[in-house]
Order: sequence, then C-alpha cells, then structure tokens
Amino acid sequence: MRTQYYTACSLDGFLATPDDSLEWLFPLGDINDTSYPGFIREVGALAMGSSTYEWMLRHVVKEDRSGPWPYTQPTWVFSSRSLPDVPGADIRFVRGDVRPVHAQMVAAAGGRNVWLVGGGELVGQFHDAGLLDEIIVQVGSVTLGAGKPLLPRKITSPSLRLVSARKVGEGFAELRYEVPQGE
Repeated sequence: MRTQYYTACSLDGFLATPDDSLEWLFPLGDINDTSYPGFIREVGALAMGSSTYEWMLRHVVKEDRSGPWPYTQPTWVFSSRSLPDVPGADIRFVRGDVRPVHAQMVAAAGGRNVWLVGGGELVGQFHDAGLLDEIIVQVGSVTLGAGKPLLPRKITSPSLRLVSARKVGEGFAELRYEVPQGE
C-alpha cells in the first residue's frame, strides 16, 4: 500500500492556469495511453482539495448533476468551506490535520493504494507529515507561465529519487519519484 500523488503538469510546473483551467491538458494525449488505467485499478481511497473537487463538480458531474461521480472508491475532500455533495457517491468532507484522515483512508483502502488527486498544497501537507510515498507526474509539452504549482514545497534534503522516466505519446513524459522517508 502506497500513498501516491498522480497528476499532470505543464513543463514549467503548473497543474492548472490561474483560473483553474485544465484546457491545456486535453489536446496533449489520450488518458488511455498513459499509466492511468492500471494506476486507478490499484487505488482504494482518494483525497482531494476543494478546488479539485469544485472542478470535478463543474466539468464531470456538471451543475445539473447530469454526470456521474467518476470514482467508486471512498473520497475525502479537504475543505474549510461547506461544499455540495454528490448523491450516491462516497464522499467525506474533512478539515484539519491530514494524519488522522490518512489513517481512515488507509483503513478504507483495504490494502490498496491511496491517491492524492490534488492539489499541490494538500499533497504538500501529506509530504510534511511523512505520509507521501510516491509522486507520478505526466509532464506536458506546454508551458503556462503561471498557475497552480505542482507542489508548492521546497524538497531538497533528502531529494526525491527518480524511479523511472518514459515517453507517453507525443505530448507527455511520465516521471515516477519515490519520496524518501525518515532520512
């Protein structure tokens, strides 16, 4: 069981534009050509921040609730605000320290992986608590110049360990990093 940050970012390190748009991402390739289909099969629980959740509501579920929640796994949404629920989805709204929530996620995952969907600040909190095991990032062949950073943390000692790098279609390089613990 691993706690993983799996995401995509621009070449200059941004997840989204300053206004939370991901439109830059979709023309770069087909998700089915990436490691995502295999990755999601190994996920037992998810966590995301409120901006990611609100993006999912706007673009996947839709304001009229015509779209389904895309995950069958229990999902924890970290937010200091009240957010609308998605009927029929196993979504748990939480706030505060990530450590006790991580313990709940691990228990719910049943030996499968925990996916930190986004965003960078939330993932940084898991890193700071020593709970992040791996970062898998699809680096897109575009630059945004500004936006939401991949991981707004200084991580230098110990540095991340590159496990693999591979080309994904014409638009991405997939990088896998192990996060050293307790060194």
